[in-house]
Amino acid sequence: MTMIHVTDEAAHELSLLLEGETSGRGLRLRVQKGGCAGLQYDLSIDFRQAGDAVVETPGGPLFLDPGSAAFLRGSTVTHSSDLSDSGFKIVNPNAARSCGCGTSFEPAGVSTKFAGSPGSENDRPD
Repeated sequence: MTMIHVTDEAAHELSLLLEGETSGRGLRLRVQKGGCAGLQYDLSIDFRQAGDAVVETPGGPLFLDPGSAAFLRGSTVTHSSDLSDSGFKIVNPNAARSCGCGTSFEPAGVSTKFAGSPGSENDRPD
């Protein structure tokens, strides 16, 4: 199974975001505790960290820490330009349910333990 798929529209938007950024930066996609469904997506422009999985796209790299990768395997990153709901969207086959806004989810059949993930332990699922 592919780690993660990025649509052409999302890759294009990523390239626009990375214009003028320091070389080596990409889009970090993380899963953290929070949101109305238990876990939430966090996207930011960042540098690669030790242990990251890197997904190369035509628009630039996507970085996934090891703990988040388990929740995101097989997902698709899309982008919407709708006036009332623009931005990156995650279509996640590992989600049993998602909240109405699409920023948080409840995992289906995936342990909520983050093993060996860098970052604050306070923002990781138990």
